[in-house]
Amino acid sequence: MNIDAFLNQHEQKDLLRFITCGSVDDGKSTLIGRLLHDSKLIFDDQLSALQRDSETVGNAGEGEIDYALLLDGLKAEREQGITIDVAYRYFATPKRKFIIADTPGHEQYTRNMATGASTADLAVVLIDARQGVLTQTKRHSFIVSLLGIRHVVVAVNKMDLVDYSKSVYDDILETYKTFTDRLNIPHLHFVPLSALRGDNVVDRSDEMPWYDGPPILELLETIDVGEAEEGGDFRFPVQFVSRPDRDFRGFAGTVVSGTIHTGDRVKSLPSLKETTVRRIVTPDGDLQEAFSPQAVMLELEDEIDSSNGDMIVHADRLPTVGTHFEAMILWMSDTPMQKGNNYVIRHAGRTTKAHVRSLLYGIDVNTLEKHDANELGLNEFGRVALTTHLPLFYDFYDKNRETGSCILIDPASNNTVASVMIIPTVGGPDDSDDSADDEQQNPLEAHVDRREFVWEHGMVTPANRVAKNQHRGQAVIVTGARGSGKRSVARHLELSLFKSSYQTYYLGVSNLVEGLAADVGHNFWDRDEHIRRVGELCRIMTDVGLIFISSLDDMDEYDLRKLRLLSSPNRVVVVSIGETSLSPENVDVRLPSSQDPTTSVKEIREVLSRMNVLLEYYL
Repeated sequence: MNIDAFLNQHEQKDLLRFITCGSVDDGKSTLIGRLLHDSKLIFDDQLSALQRDSETVGNAGEGEIDYALLLDGLKAEREQGITIDVAYRYFATPKRKFIIADTPGHEQYTRNMATGASTADLAVVLIDARQGVLTQTKRHSFIVSLLGIRHVVVAVNKMDLVDYSKSVYDDILETYKTFTDRLNIPHLHFVPLSALRGDNVVDRSDEMPWYDGPPILELLETIDVGEAEEGGDFRFPVQFVSRPDRDFRGFAGTVVSGTIHTGDRVKSLPSLKETTVRRIVTPDGDLQEAFSPQAVMLELEDEIDSSNGDMIVHADRLPTVGTHFEAMILWMSDTPMQKGNNYVIRHAGRTTKAHVRSLLYGIDVNTLEKHDANELGLNEFGRVALTTHLPLFYDFYDKNRETGSCILIDPASNNTVASVMIIPTVGGPDDSDDSADDEQQNPLEAHVDRREFVWEHGMVTPANRVAKNQHRGQAVIVTGARGSGKRSVARHLELSLFKSSYQTYYLGVSNLVEGLAADVGHNFWDRDEHIRRVGELCRIMTDVGLIFISSLDDMDEYDLRKLRLLSSPNRVVVVSIGETSLSPENVDVRLPSSQDPTTSVKEIREVLSRMNVLLEYYL
């Protein structure tokens, strides 16, 4: 093969960007070093230097090569044997090109890990087989999900230190899957390995015959992440306007998503002026088509006003344009974020002022429980409502990572203080011209107030329904962990009440997921929308006069407050089965998970009777 053919073949290889992450000392740097070494991708002088360094500052043991030193280049990293900064490495195999970001495991450097993950297509999460799934493992997996990485390879490392035990490996898989079931990680792959010994790194290990999958390099070479890179709507933030002479005016920038062709109808935001693409100009000549992530210059048929910070999009596929939105954020500053603070926001080439309208909740990444928070500290996560001085042109993060993300900047220090992912607003519009009073009110409370103000009543009154049904309209929500028996209790309760001639209806979770919420995902990020729809159903069904029964997995205090607010003015009876994070005062009936459903139903009916829901006419 001549050199031109070789270079052309190399150029045609697809590129995979991936990160290694996990807890401290799980072997992230060692894995990458071993990967490079066993793939014969280290030059002789590098190998000689690695052997010398391993003797003086290595941590692999006497006579052993410390492969982590290939990545840990800072003096402090070598002294402490940890990764501090993100280390990027490039390498290629006959099948694929790779860019690796080796990220730190310490909680203190979580923001560094998020930086490395922001451009990755895949994450390799390492777990020390001796330690299992740790808090930082969960934290990094949470960030991976938050940042929209759809492919995760879970590398259970140091299997040599647990005698290559299959049972240890299986236990770790079960624990990790239980945690990530609520996250949006659709493609999970598991590999047992020993990075130090080279087991299942490049070649299949003889020490683990019970594992029939590929080694990690083969997996990285063959895994298809194409759907993460596909199209989306055309978005072209304008970076500058080129006017070299009076006959040419072009708009320069990078296609961050989608595809554009000459002759396409486009609009400029925020002016909404519509025109046609005349030319797509590059230094190598004009193109008929441009796609992400190409940097090009667009010449348009008409003179329109567009400049740095504006955006050109397809005329019939507009993003959301607004100044009010909600977002998930990772706080990256030692100075806490509080409600009412003002920052500079940088989004898709546009820079403007941003105001923190409210801090809706913080998130415990270990349990995924939402909680009230007055501030967010370093490396903490939360959901906030933001208002910007100028409108942003955004898509939601799960649809477009480029136009759904932005950063907050401290105007005093000019430091980046938060990574921001824009998400749908629950219980209200995405953008509105709210009054100053509305900004002081919780957005969900404002939504409920507006809803109740315009609620249209029929000619049948609630009193008429009570007189006919001999019971009041009531929502009963049964909550508990998966496998606690909550659905069985809910179904038995419906049957028991029906046999007593009460008007009741049980809504199965699958009915909701495949029906009213068929357009909503089934993970942690979509939980708010599921709760909102169940809450709105509670309001409608109790207004009808029914005893409405449903079940929800693992409600926390935030879920419950939202559900009760949406159901108001009607009350929600909460039945908790087994262990729960709900405080006792917020649970109406607490039941053991092992109790017979018939006994559980009897206790629930007694509570409903005491609350004057069941008028006992038929009993």
